[in-house]
Amino acid sequence: MADLTPTQAQPGLHVSKPSPNTPATASAVCHCGASATAKGDAQVKALVEGYTANHGPAHRKEGRSR
Repeated sequence: MADLTPTQAQPGLHVSKPSPNTPATASAVCHCGASATAKGDAQVKALVEGYTANHGPAHRKEGRSR
């Protein structure tokens, strides 16, 4: 399986929750240089919401797709 952890060269968001009884984990790297990690369902949810609102998709320029 490929390593899906985001890096500065391959920015993005990665969330993992292997089973219902395991806390979720997440890591995010934006091409603007911001990065974050989270552990636990509530913290991961907050990271995803913040990344989506303020990084990644929010930074896309018109006419450019990723």
